[in-house]
Amino acid sequence: METVKPELLKTLAQKASTFSHSPFSKYPVGAALQTEDGAIYTGCNIESSSYGLTVCAERNAIASAVVNGHKKFRAMAVYSLNGATPCGACRQVIWDICGNIPIYVFDQNGHKKMYWTKDLLPNPFDDTKLEKKNNP
Repeated sequence: METVKPELLKTLAQKASTFSHSPFSKYPVGAALQTEDGAIYTGCNIESSSYGLTVCAERNAIASAVVNGHKKFRAMAVYSLNGATPCGACRQVIWDICGNIPIYVFDQNGHKKMYWTKDLLPNPFDDTKLEKKNNP
């Protein structure tokens, strides 16, 4: 089993940020997601002029991993110029798809912080809150 390598994830997230399509915010973000078996998938933010259709780097990385057959994850890195944490929508999707994984946040000055998903999204809404059909 391969271990998490935050610096490698940072490098790949930073590279992914260079492919960002962010003509409106001018705020490039990249993410790198490591699967349980050690594969790494990246994503960048893709903006739309209709802001609600914008897709964040974190969700793009998750979608890339899932479409390639992965369901279990070890860690994620997010790179932005000022080290922003994932937005609320991304926090929910990370929780739903990846579970409680470490999320490394990096900025352009080399600063790094690590958060667990459960700390970024305390008391999450998830499948345990959904009413189960056919339950008496």
